[in-house]
Amino acid sequence: MALGLSIRPASATPPAPATASKPARPARPLHIKIKPVGVRSVFLIPKPGGGYLYKVTWRNGRVEKLPPDRFADLLYSGYSGRKPLYYLLNITSPIGIAWVAFGLFGQVLFTGRMIVQWFVSERRKRSVVPVAFWWMSLGGASMLVIYFIWRRDIVGILGQSTGWIIYTRNLWLIYHHPSGLRESPVE
Repeated sequence: MALGLSIRPASATPPAPATASKPARPARPLHIKIKPVGVRSVFLIPKPGGGYLYKVTWRNGRVEKLPPDRFADLLYSGYSGRKPLYYLLNITSPIGIAWVAFGLFGQVLFTGRMIVQWFVSERRKRSVVPVAFWWMSLGGASMLVIYFIWRRDIVGILGQSTGWIIYTRNLWLIYHHPSGLRESPVE
């Protein structure tokens, strides 16, 4: 996951209003999206006397309440020691390599559709959209949507999923056309 800070309320209760002398303090824990390596969840919780603690739940179930400096040390040690490949791919675990490979394969499939269309058009000496173009579009977009769901990237999810309607409609038209047309010229 990206090294960014995202905070969302853990419940629907609004925070106490701010006054001129004292800023608003949340009355409930806030879920922190950034997670150090090996951590399942992080919540920012207010201390009764003022200040904050980070409630860290490790993957093995252990729970710790850390002051901000200790949490910063945990983040620094987890991210500063990352292998160059992990840094380049923006991942934190070996399973991330498999996910990135899956996403890259989906992108190659999606991009490859244009190469297939180009080769077929060159061979026929006219612009043609082969059936493989639509299957590669659908397959590549599906893989990329799955990858973007793993990445939690709404822009990628929306960008790739909207094409599904077009790809499936074109495949339906091709396979349900009375003449059994398998390649369509572009006019």
